Amino acid sequence: MTDTSIEPEQETAHPPNPPGRRGLRVVLVIVGLLLLLGGGWWYYRHVTYGQYMQSTDNAYVAADSVVVSSKIAGYVEEVFARENEHVARGAALVQLDLRDYQAQAQQASAQIAASLAGADTVRSQVNEQDAAIRQARAQLAVARVAVDLASDQVARYRPLAITGAEPQEKLDQYEAQARQARAQLAAAQAAVSAATARRATLFEQIGQTEAQADAARAQLKTADLTVESTLLRASKAGRVGDLSVRVGQFVQPGQRLMTVVPVTAIYVTANFKETQVGLIRPGQNVRLKVDALPDLEIAGRVDSISPGTGAEFSILPPENATGNFTKIVQRIPVRIAIEAPPEVRRLLVPGMSVVATVDTRNAAGELEEISSRTK
Repeated sequence: MTDTSIEPEQETAHPPNPPGRRGLRVVLVIVGLLLLLGGGWWYYRHVTYGQYMQSTDNAYVAADSVVVSSKIAGYVEEVFARENEHVARGAALVQLDLRDYQAQAQQASAQIAASLAGADTVRSQVNEQDAAIRQARAQLAVARVAVDLASDQVARYRPLAITGAEPQEKLDQYEAQARQARAQLAAAQAAVSAATARRATLFEQIGQTEAQADAARAQLKTADLTVESTLLRASKAGRVGDLSVRVGQFVQPGQRLMTVVPVTAIYVTANFKETQVGLIRPGQNVRLKVDALPDLEIAGRVDSISPGTGAEFSILPPENATGNFTKIVQRIPVRIAIEAPPEVRRLLVPGMSVVATVDTRNAAGELEEISSRTK
């Protein structure tokens, strides 16, 4: 009786551990170790890599597009470009009616010819005036001879008239001839001076006509440039977009006709928060994810950083010195060069959304070093 009563008590005092509970402990230990290892790896990865990756989805593919517009007014005679067509640099895009401007060029050419003809006419007058000057000088020489002869006769007859050997009337006649000769000499001298002055005046007229010819040449050059401006050409290679010009349309100077997009020279503009750009430097590597190409990662490189925030260059920049102030994190545009093969570049067009991630590890510690120097 006693033996049978003791055995059940011993069995209830030491129940065996179920095998499922031991397995749960092992799983929990393994999970804990994995979480600890994962957390450690995440922390190590964040400290050595993750904290230096600056990313933004406020980024877009961009290009230095050229708006094609006319320098002059006129009717569109022909449109050579087509929508989305690739054009080479210097390719003809639009031809304006050039007849009015050709007429202006012809008028300027006629003015040049008339001015040059006038100059030739004045030059021939100069030759005639040179002959007139020679004639006036010859007459002046004759007048000098006459004055000398009359003076000699007066000097010779005056003593004779005083002594009575010759009549006084003859002396008076010689004296009158001497005065007349001197008057003719003065007239001849004046004629020489007038002829010489006339020659100088003719040369001034030549200078005036040549100046008129130069003015006409300038008008012709302007007219030729205007004629050349009637043909609009592509200033750079690219694809035509936003084509709005039509044949027969009257265009004004500066009116937007189309846009040439240099798709081979595209880049990415990423607008990073001001809290992200502290370690961003030109030359750093960038990973680009384009929404249109979700399975493709494109390499890039930081090309430059804007000298101001986007708000600073807006048409109406904020004025924080007036009214109530609410601090808003500003964004700074960063230009990123795309380093991709041509078969990838041709898939990208300006305006596509991009997620840009900049690797700033090469600038790690730079801010601490600067801070230590300033202390």
